[in-house]
Amino acid sequence: MTDRQFQRHAITEHFLTALEDVVWRYRALSQHPEHADLRAEVITAEVAHQLSITRTALTRVAPTG
Repeated sequence: MTDRQFQRHAITEHFLTALEDVVWRYRALSQHPEHADLRAEVITAEVAHQLSITRTALTRVAPTG
């Protein structure tokens, strides 16, 4: 595995772990339906944030060649 492949793999693993954390945090709150709209907004914001972090990290990994 090249250094670039290793970096991309690490970035992907970090992203997936972050998404799993979001799922676990908000699954616990699903027992309170009165906050469903707020919860959906927060989840959407967290996922968007993680996507942004991942895209930035991937663009910083130098292309081969």
